[in-house]
Amino acid sequence: MPPNPPNTPLRRLSQGSLFRLSRSGAYPDAPHGLGFMEPALAELIDEAEALQTNVEGLRNLDNALATFNESFASYLYVMNMNALTTDWPQAPTEASFELAARRAEEDARAALEAIRAAEEAARRPPTPPEPTATERSALSPTEGPTETTITANPVPAAKPKAGMVKKKGAKPKMTAKEKRERGLEIERILAALPLEFRGDDPNLRRHIEAVIEKFLDNPGEGFNIVAFVKPPDLNQARVNKCLIALVNRKLVRKDNKTGAVLYHWNGLPQ
Repeated sequence: MPPNPPNTPLRRLSQGSLFRLSRSGAYPDAPHGLGFMEPALAELIDEAEALQTNVEGLRNLDNALATFNESFASYLYVMNMNALTTDWPQAPTEASFELAARRAEEDARAALEAIRAAEEAARRPPTPPEPTATERSALSPTEGPTETTITANPVPAAKPKAGMVKKKGAKPKMTAKEKRERGLEIERILAALPLEFRGDDPNLRRHIEAVIEKFLDNPGEGFNIVAFVKPPDLNQARVNKCLIALVNRKLVRKDNKTGAVLYHWNGLPQ
C-alpha cells in the first residue's frame, strides 16, 4: 500500500478549487450552473482587501523611512560642515594621550622610589643623640683645678591646655617630589570620601584638602575645630562638615577624653 501523500497547505486549496466546487452540486438552483463561484469570489474579495491593507502599510513605512533618511542625511551634513568650519583647540590629540601615559609612569616611578626610600630609612640604624653642652664640658680635658659646673634644675615647660593650638615656625618648603607624593596621597584619601567632595564644587574640595594637609603637616597631634578655621573662606560650619566626613570614613579619630573635643589623624588603612 503506497504511503499517504504529505498534507501541505496547498492541499486545502486543491480541495476547494473551482473544479471541485463545480462538480459538487451545492447550488443546483443557480442560473447557468455558476452558483459555486459565489463563495470563491467572496473569499477572493476578502483576500484582495487584506492585500490592499498590507500594501498601504508598506507605503506608509516607505514614506516614514524616506522622511527619516532625509532628516538623518541633513543631520550628517550639518555635522560634517560643523567639523570643517569649527576648530577645537582643547580637544585631546595623540600627543595628549602620550603625555598622560608618561605622567602616569612618572607618578608610579616616584611612588616606588618613595616606598624604597622609606624601607631604607626603616632599615638604617638610628643616629645617637648629640651630647649637650654640659656633657661636652664634663668630657673635655681642662688644665688646672677642675671646675664643677652647677646647672640649675630645668624648669619644665608648661603643657599647653587642651584645645590650645601650639604656634610653630614657618612651614618648611616642600620639594617637587614631596609635592607630587603629597598630591597622590590626598587623591587616595579623597577617593575614600563621598562623591560630593570629589564633585563639581571646587570650594568644598579645596576646603577638605586644606583640612587633610593640616593633619599631614602635623602627624600625631590633635586639633580642635577652631584650628582649621581660615576666615572668611573656610568657616567653622564648613570645617565641621569636612571633619564629619573624615570621621565617618575612620580617617580621623574624635577624642573628648580631656573635656575638649580633639581630632587625631588615623590615615588610610594599610
